[in-house]
Amino acid sequence: MSEYTARLLWQRGPLEAFNDNRYSRRHTLHFDGGVELAASSSPAVVPLPLSDASAVDPEEMFVASLSSCHMLWFLSLAAKAGHRVERYEDEAVGTMARNAEGRMAMTRVLLRPRVTFVPGSALADAPALAALHHKAHEACFIANSVKTEVVCEPRN
Repeated sequence: MSEYTARLLWQRGPLEAFNDNRYSRRHTLHFDGGVELAASSSPAVVPLPLSDASAVDPEEMFVASLSSCHMLWFLSLAAKAGHRVERYEDEAVGTMARNAEGRMAMTRVLLRPRVTFVPGSALADAPALAALHHKAHEACFIANSVKTEVVCEPRN
């Protein structure tokens, strides 16, 4: 078993009353490797200027984590099969809509990878490429976690 951590910090601005619901949603995420990331609610959810369009939002991070996990598995499987990948690019899109329970949720994530192989090491045909992507999807930890239990344990 492995554990992964992220630390989040949000602080009310000195001129923000807060209880009027007009406060900045910008916050900072800190990861164990030292990366610090500016984050905010999506401007599609909380209008500007209360959101920060230049920061990453949870919905984007969700889509990016699925895309990243899929790519990492694809590269690993391709390398093990002897295929030399030169470049991997994905333009993933997540769709927010009401789920079966009537709640707003990320109901679909479309991964659209474009893989360039080193000449002479590409997969033989489109079905073989699709099969490798399918294996990557089946192995992806994040895709396998989409219905993960989320527990909240306040630490006051």
